[in-house]
Amino acid sequence: MKSTLLILLVLLVGHANCQVMSTPVMEPADMLTKPTLLWKYKTNGPIVASPVIENGTVFVGSLDSTLYALDVATGKEKWKQPTGGAIRSSVCMSPKGLFLLSSDGFLFRIDKDSGKVSGFYQTMNGYMGDHQNDYADYFTSTPVIVDSTIYFGSGESIYAISITDGFLRWTYKTGGLVHTRPAIVRDWLYAGSFDGNLYAIDIRTGSLVWKFKTTGKYTFPKGEVTGNPVIAGGMVIAGARDNNLYAVDLRGGYCNWLRQFPSGWALPITVNDSVLYVGSSDDRLLCAFDIRTGRDIWKAPAGFNVFGGCAIGSKFGYFATLAGKIHGVELSTGQIFWSAEVDSYTANHLTWLKKNDSYRADIGKLISTPLDMLTMYRQLGGIFGTPALEGNHLVVAGYDGYIYCFSGEEKK
Repeated sequence: MKSTLLILLVLLVGHANCQVMSTPVMEPADMLTKPTLLWKYKTNGPIVASPVIENGTVFVGSLDSTLYALDVATGKEKWKQPTGGAIRSSVCMSPKGLFLLSSDGFLFRIDKDSGKVSGFYQTMNGYMGDHQNDYADYFTSTPVIVDSTIYFGSGESIYAISITDGFLRWTYKTGGLVHTRPAIVRDWLYAGSFDGNLYAIDIRTGSLVWKFKTTGKYTFPKGEVTGNPVIAGGMVIAGARDNNLYAVDLRGGYCNWLRQFPSGWALPITVNDSVLYVGSSDDRLLCAFDIRTGRDIWKAPAGFNVFGGCAIGSKFGYFATLAGKIHGVELSTGQIFWSAEVDSYTANHLTWLKKNDSYRADIGKLISTPLDMLTMYRQLGGIFGTPALEGNHLVVAGYDGYIYCFSGEEKK
């Protein structure tokens, strides 16, 4: 898979010497009291991607195949750029522009100020683009840039492409879809696949270093690795569909510890100092674990399913649920200080839920197909992604198609 003859490329030359970049570092801030809704902006489709804020601009893509750039203070549209496929990943920022992977199999380079496409690369998935494994395969891979190379997963392969000249440096084919965001440290890349393996790849050559196989379970025998891997404490940590969270040694590829979740997946992971914050789906928890041992520090009830990570302030964190709620939690204790709701939750939650956000007694009649489940998320304004934090602005994107910005008193 290292042949460059298969490149399908229209990428403009330039923007050399790009340094290590990913989602911009957010300034630490704390909202000690419930924030209020400052503005909301309607797109033309549900949103599962996480918003990214840089220099006062919110960037987020929608399943309506469009990337939006909004002023974080006012919600005013700066520009929007259509693509050829649903957007299920977040943008990757670089000093000279942003990169976006669309479900049509194209990687776009877009000017941050104007929204104009300055180059694109077509992956080897052909004109069919990437595809979903099933209805609960909500995300695609968010790219990561290290030095002058951008790395991402598409289809069953991991790609490494030069952002200087658009040259395909290498690809590595796995046995399943790669919809996780790569994690990179030194010369190794780590990514999960729907084949149930966590892969370590040498970024200099694109060759396999090791792969770690999950155990699987009766409902998901492959143990698909669909949680974005993170690197901490000399380990790569990732969640899988077998309800396990694995902490694997970076060099040796063996499991140092694992945590089992009784009811469902635990996929979103956020690292802060020596603590791992993990959101769980059907267990409806936000957990804080010791990175070295995986032992509990605290567990906080989330009230509903958690699929996005935690935005980290100074002493507080902010996470959201598929019910359309955002919670402010004290990082040291797990105490939830406040909960805010999107408008769709306020309008529709009693259609599906009790007042305490547990399912209604007749939920089995209301939800009998995956489409019914997605309809519920849309009516609730379910938040799949990680909130974005800048100053006293907290931005979330809902499955109802709205981008919401909450504002609160900022204390550092």
